[in-house]
Amino acid sequence: MREDFNITGLFYENQGYKFRKFLNIVKKDSNCQIPDLMVVMMNPGGSRPINGYDDYKIETETIPDRTQDQIMVLMNNCKFNYARILNLSDFREPKSRKFYNQMDDFETKNIHHSIFCEERKEDFNKLFIKDIPVIFAWGVNRNLFELAALAKERIGLVNVSGLKKEGEEYAYYHPLPQTYNKQKEWVINITETIKA
Repeated sequence: MREDFNITGLFYENQGYKFRKFLNIVKKDSNCQIPDLMVVMMNPGGSRPINGYDDYKIETETIPDRTQDQIMVLMNNCKFNYARILNLSDFREPKSRKFYNQMDDFETKNIHHSIFCEERKEDFNKLFIKDIPVIFAWGVNRNLFELAALAKERIGLVNVSGLKKEGEEYAYYHPLPQTYNKQKEWVINITETIKA
């Protein structure tokens, strides 16, 4: 399935930390020039450019992961051609605990790692496409709720889908739960919501 898509991202560094500004997943047989689906997740994890070159000015081919595979399945199911992934945080860190611990450091060092913060409103306005379906899929850990609140406020609730944790305002299940059945359930649930 991956061979049917072009996956590119914009990578950058700030004060020695590695970040990704956005990720685009585009069907190779499509002429679509702007996204027809927005997805908001936690952080880019271990995402990295194929050439290993981090440059803020260049969008580059990116090594996909299993989470992005889930988005590709969803795109095929719902006939989307171009998904853009933004994250609550741009910080590239595969270990969640390390990521949570790092957030205070970013505040101290004045690193605006979230595209949803006020200081990055210009980035958000350039990259977020309005009036198309949006999927919230950043996970259910309470450490994310402050960033999730920023995202929900910036985006609003028009056209939003997500597998929400009952009783939690800011918790939306991640596309890649630990068990295969739950992974399948996520795709089915979101597919049905979007098609409805």
